[in-house]
Amino acid sequence: MNDLSEARSLLNVAHRDLRALSGMINSKLFADEIFGFHVQQAAEKSLKAWISALDETFPFTHDLAALLRIVEGKGYDVSKFLEISKFNEFAGHFRYVESDGEIEPLEREISIDMVQTLYQHVDNFISRQASS
Repeated sequence: MNDLSEARSLLNVAHRDLRALSGMINSKLFADEIFGFHVQQAAEKSLKAWISALDETFPFTHDLAALLRIVEGKGYDVSKFLEISKFNEFAGHFRYVESDGEIEPLEREISIDMVQTLYQHVDNFISRQASS
């Protein structure tokens, strides 16, 4: 699989998590830990797709800040995506323990918009790479 094919494949998988988020708006049905996990996963897969489209190998990590640094190191402005790193804790810690008030309630619409913006940016980037 070439890098753009891998990038598109990863982005398609990210889209599954993104679609799931739209069904998790009700915090009474879906705990913040579950919702936050899917935000983190959609962001992680989107960033790994971006890295792959840059013809780079992405590391085996769930650390969104580390993935953003890789993209930034290739000369791309990631400043509007930095806030997504706050979802790192949902990749591991909150998957296995109750938060017991450790986290502020998530603003779900804002969180979805944040990861949707990243997803769309990467989708556009991949499309531009494929057409050049």
